[in-house]
Amino acid sequence: MVEFRNEDLSGSVFDDVNLSGALLHNVLLTDATIRGAWAERLRLDGGFGQLVVNGVDVMPLLNAELARQHPEYALLEPDDSDGYREIWPVLEAQWATTVARASSLSEELLHERVDGEWSFIETLRHMLFVTDAWLRRAVLGEPSPYDRLDLRHDEMPSLEGVPHDPDARPSLAEVLRLREERVTIVRDFFAGLTDEQLAGETTVTGPGYPEAGTYTVQRCLRAVIDEEWWHHRFAERDLTELERR
Repeated sequence: MVEFRNEDLSGSVFDDVNLSGALLHNVLLTDATIRGAWAERLRLDGGFGQLVVNGVDVMPLLNAELARQHPEYALLEPDDSDGYREIWPVLEAQWATTVARASSLSEELLHERVDGEWSFIETLRHMLFVTDAWLRRAVLGEPSPYDRLDLRHDEMPSLEGVPHDPDARPSLAEVLRLREERVTIVRDFFAGLTDEQLAGETTVTGPGYPEAGTYTVQRCLRAVIDEEWWHHRFAERDLTELERR
């Protein structure tokens, strides 16, 4: 098997090649073009602004179908503070059901990865990181809010002050205790969020993630909401496989 890892292949041309069974993971495909392709099944998972298939932008169709399957999907881009207060309890309830489902499995399975994706416990560790980075550091101004069990993105380069211990194997109970602390912080913040705050900007300083700079509050809070929803879906998907095992 030929593997390309941590390489810049932008501008490359793949002509008359067989990519059957290929895995493209953590790839940037901005303005990429695929022509003359044949596939009985092609699976795409990721974030797409525009996805054109045979001349048709299928993103509106995809978004409509996601909203049909998941009614809360339409709430994931709130424009005002009330919108955040509306979506957050929905996300909390979804995760509570999923945690209860996961709790029926052995901890060994909850540390197991499906198709190379994060395990259930690793996913919860990443959610700790999301709250710490995008709410506590970026919006609330805590310079270094991370816990040693926070799990950043695998592709993220090493950053001063950001913990990274992918080999840690904490118990589900330990991670859930930290998770409940973060959920309470988010819940309390959204309870007091105003439209004026939401329309403002926040300046991040010092080493860490997100990196120093100025961000809109909306961008930071959308990151929290998006990550919660998508990783919940991933967790549900992988639990189905773990239960089968």
